[in-house]
Amino acid sequence: MKPKSAILFLALWAVTLIAVAQWQWVDKDGRKVYSDRPPPADIPEKSILKQPGATPVVRAANPASTVAGSSATDTPPAPKVSGKDKELEEKKKQAEQAEAAKAKAEEEKFQKTRAENCRRAQQAKAAFDSGARIARTNSKGEREILDDATRASEAKRLDDVIQTECK
Repeated sequence: MKPKSAILFLALWAVTLIAVAQWQWVDKDGRKVYSDRPPPADIPEKSILKQPGATPVVRAANPASTVAGSSATDTPPAPKVSGKDKELEEKKKQAEQAEAAKAKAEEEKFQKTRAENCRRAQQAKAAFDSGARIARTNSKGEREILDDATRASEAKRLDDVIQTECK
C-alpha cells in the first residue's frame, strides 16, 4: 500500500468512527435530533433512535432515590425543558421588527419620490399649458424651440406621468 493511500484510508476510517458516535432521537415536537451528546432526561427511551456503540442508554440517576428509605416523592422533579431557546426567539423577533422597519422606511422613501415626481410633472404640465415658448438643448448643445408636434407629444407624456405618479 502506498503511503498516501494509507493516510487517506486512516482519515476515512477516523471519519466513520466519528459518525458512529452520534445520538439520534425524536424530540417532543416530532423533529429528529442528531447530537454527539445523549438526549435530555425528558426524552423517553422509545424516542431514542440511535446511540453510539451497542451500549444501552444510561440515564443519570438521582442519588437521593438510591438511599435506603427514601422515595421518589421526596425529590423535586427535574425542570421541564421547553425545547425553545428564549434568546433565539428574542433575536428572531428583533430581526423581524428590523425587517419591518426597513420595509416601512423603503415604502416611505418610495412615496416621497413619487410625490416629488408628481409635483414636477404637474409644474411642467402647467408650463406647457400656459402657451409660453419652451426651449430645450439638443444633443449638439444648441438651444431649440419646441414645435407644436413635439409640444403635444411632451404634454401627452406629462399626462401619463401625472396619471401614474399622482394617485
